[in-house]
Amino acid sequence: MSTTTITAHGAAQEVTGSKHLLETGSQRILVDCGVFQGRREESREKNAKFPFDPASIDVCVNTHGHLDHCGNYPLLVRRGFRGEILATPATRDVAKLVMSDSARIQEADAAFIEKRQRKFPRPNRKAQPPLYGTIDADAAAARYAAVDYDAPYPIGPGVSVTLRDAGHILGSSIAVFDMAGEGGKLSVAFTGDLGRSGMPILRDPAELGAVDYLVCESTYGNRKHDELAFAEEELAEVVRDAAAKGGRVIIPAFAIGRTQELVYDLHKLHSAGRIPKIPVFVDSPMAISATEIFRQHPECYDEETMSEFLAKGESPFAFESLELTRSVEQSKRINNQRMPCVVISASGMCEAGRILHHLLLGVGDHRNTILIVGFMAQNTLGRALADKKSEVRIFGETHQVKARVKILNAFSAHADYLEIGRWVQRLDRSRLKAVFLVHGEKSAEEAMKAHLLSLGVPRVEILEAGKPVPVG
Repeated sequence: MSTTTITAHGAAQEVTGSKHLLETGSQRILVDCGVFQGRREESREKNAKFPFDPASIDVCVNTHGHLDHCGNYPLLVRRGFRGEILATPATRDVAKLVMSDSARIQEADAAFIEKRQRKFPRPNRKAQPPLYGTIDADAAAARYAAVDYDAPYPIGPGVSVTLRDAGHILGSSIAVFDMAGEGGKLSVAFTGDLGRSGMPILRDPAELGAVDYLVCESTYGNRKHDELAFAEEELAEVVRDAAAKGGRVIIPAFAIGRTQELVYDLHKLHSAGRIPKIPVFVDSPMAISATEIFRQHPECYDEETMSEFLAKGESPFAFESLELTRSVEQSKRINNQRMPCVVISASGMCEAGRILHHLLLGVGDHRNTILIVGFMAQNTLGRALADKKSEVRIFGETHQVKARVKILNAFSAHADYLEIGRWVQRLDRSRLKAVFLVHGEKSAEEAMKAHLLSLGVPRVEILEAGKPVPVG
């Protein structure tokens, strides 16, 4: 019996809350520790509990800084984890920002709901205390150790990890573990979230070559993205249409990655004269801080970004119509203005943050467009909007959706099923023994499984939460 096992303790037949435990016999390694995003009560219950003792984990590896991959490290540390959290330098900086912002948002949302409850009492609405605070986020950030791309890092007796570029967001990585197995050397890779080839700003996902086992995301396992060039024209059309109606474009966007890509594309459209020169607001303190981190890590950029902007002494993330709003007062002024505009705000799935206030005031106006540019998990406000529900609940109250809802899948930072298939096919097929699917709804995972089997992958399994799978 192999002494090496993989157990998915999150993002198993669901999309968020990635937590994958790799046990080698001598080491207990946790790959990612993200928060589950969904209904508030369910999210609270899942995020407040760990199905393992945090103090028993020897080392963590954080593939990237999105909330659903790093957002629960503060609670892990609070509950007793005392090892290192390994990540690329850019992921370290991004995750520190995300964890701190998560603590702040939890505190702010609890205070807002409590204030509303005092003003408009409702028996079914009450504030929950934050799962963790700023002190816990700082303690988790202090556990990070930076590991450069492509540099093997020893983490225990006979075990090392190499971080390869995942091309998903700034600093994102594929974690490749090399160790001794029963039949000799054993290599196990975790994709984290796999990016797409040809996307702006970042390099394409790295090719791995030879691995024995692959734990692979499947968020878009049953969908194909539109071409990026098509999406750019669609984005331009949305902006032109809203400007002509005197409305606004409201874009829920992850502060890390998606916001910077949208700013990059709006910059290009603005420079080419393809959209009117209306104000573009990035209304997210975290997104603004994240953009500063992007500026600090040009080592992650692709050649196009280097040649089109940096070589000319220009920033990809600044142009004439762009306004960055950090303060609450600046944010409120956006809602008071009457002229057309574009508002990019977080959170990406509309579960917290300033985007809720923009939607609260904008969802009922037919002149506005709500632009969905990424995956929305089940039971989130973003999913209700993406499913084009006629009514949605915001801050516990029901609102009619009169605004236009437009979906642009091409801006997704996740590879679709065809892109994942092509990437897997470039692995050394003589070495690959199995692919384990995580980070996808069950229907997407089943479609991804069928597709990989059709490509000749010898074994494909959909991981079940809490069920160890032996490898080696």
